[in-house]
Amino acid sequence: MRECESAQVREKSVVGLVTYDEFCVIVPDGQKADLIDGIVYVAPPDLMHLNKLNGFLVILMDGYVGAKRIGGEVFMCRVACRFSQFDAPEPDILYVRPNSVHRIEPGQLDGPPDIAVEIVDDESRQRDTVLKRELYRSNGVTEYWIIDPLQQQCEFLRLVSGKYEPIALEQGHIFRSSVIPGFWLDVNWLLGPQIPAAYECLKIVLA
Repeated sequence: MRECESAQVREKSVVGLVTYDEFCVIVPDGQKADLIDGIVYVAPPDLMHLNKLNGFLVILMDGYVGAKRIGGEVFMCRVACRFSQFDAPEPDILYVRPNSVHRIEPGQLDGPPDIAVEIVDDESRQRDTVLKRELYRSNGVTEYWIIDPLQQQCEFLRLVSGKYEPIALEQGHIFRSSVIPGFWLDVNWLLGPQIPAAYECLKIVLA
């Protein structure tokens, strides 16, 4: 974890923290980072396996939404969700329902996504499982998927009455989303030593 601090930025911030506008200036284009409680967390380069897993999930989600004509938008990395002046996380993957697409702006999503997905590595584990979990909960992210292939575990959370509750897996390995109608996936696809062919899995999900 690397905290990005700038003396000049902090001098300009009235409470000594980085604001969203400053975050957009100090983080280089193409660099994944999160603004949480006025602190910038810059992510290191992806591990190859985690990067491929990210792409696999995007193909599954975006392909399903498009094929079923559900609407909404799926985004992959580098999209800031502006929750407040001092909070703007960038989920690895996010989905915005059709009735929320009006909040999509050229450089950000104004407010929470309906689904946030984080693919965990050793550097981000504390941030993803503690800081972002609370941030997503308190800002109304309906589903939060925490996928940790290094620890061989996944956690799927649904917001119920302001609290996150775990979503039970069917047969111990099938997850079904309540946000994307009819969408499901096999957790074994996410945790195996080899990531399966995304389009073959998409065909199974669509069937």
